[in-house]
Amino acid sequence: MRSESPAEETPAETAPVETPAEAVKTGRAGRNLPASIAVGVALLAMVVASLFLVKEVFIAVVAVALAIGLFELTRAFSTARIHLPVLPVVTGGTIMLVGGYFGSMETAAVAMALTVIGTMVWRLTEGADGFVRDVSAGIFSLSYLYLMGTFVLLMLKEDDGPWRIVAFIVATIASDIGGYVAGVFLGKHPMAPTISPKKSWEGFAGSLVFGVATGILTVTYALDGDWWVGIVLGVAGVVFATLGDLSESLIKRDLGIKDMGDLLPGHGGLMDRLDSLIAVAPIAWLILFLLVDVT
Repeated sequence: MRSESPAEETPAETAPVETPAEAVKTGRAGRNLPASIAVGVALLAMVVASLFLVKEVFIAVVAVALAIGLFELTRAFSTARIHLPVLPVVTGGTIMLVGGYFGSMETAAVAMALTVIGTMVWRLTEGADGFVRDVSAGIFSLSYLYLMGTFVLLMLKEDDGPWRIVAFIVATIASDIGGYVAGVFLGKHPMAPTISPKKSWEGFAGSLVFGVATGILTVTYALDGDWWVGIVLGVAGVVFATLGDLSESLIKRDLGIKDMGDLLPGHGGLMDRLDSLIAVAPIAWLILFLLVDVT
């Protein structure tokens, strides 16, 4: 989850030169750092509390977060005259989440297939003009948000599910923090100047250091796994978080918008926080499923 607000900043960025005091106050990349930290801590506290109190509450948190993300995508697509079929996507997507947790991935797959059909049927009433465009946007959003989110709940359903979620989230957040710190203070060499001009290779290196370190710690101490699995999780988390961030940057550039929203002070829209997490979720589930025994 990474914000690029208000000027498409990412944790792995370079930025105009400011004094250290200015950097602490607003962030060299233009982020309101105090607000960003406060919101981030509040979100993390809510997620952790829901994880370890009642698992079903966390399911609701995920469903609500993805619904907000869908709303932000819908509003963003509308700027390009793309009308996303919201009701069938949010309904079918939520069923996918619940089916994945209480049933299996096969249950979620059936729900997804039916939702694709339902999305096409729903859009039929509006005629042929823009049919392929709107239905494609709906199926894209269903995959981008709810299919990825299903892997989060597949992690949750294990006996040590809450700790698997913690390992996945902490590794991703650490990647973001490491990239932001290294990018702000050391970043000089752009990674993808045509996509996200302020993302730097120095920031990517910072992401690797922080992501791998936290991956080792969480896998070793929270999941009783081998230390090298933490390295695999950390590296994979950094790579896929970066790809997720760049992908969202391209979506915004294609639509001609700066941010997905302004819901979270210092972060932008919720999608600016979810972009990394939803990209990391499937690979994190696979790594932990294959390499870490359930405790």
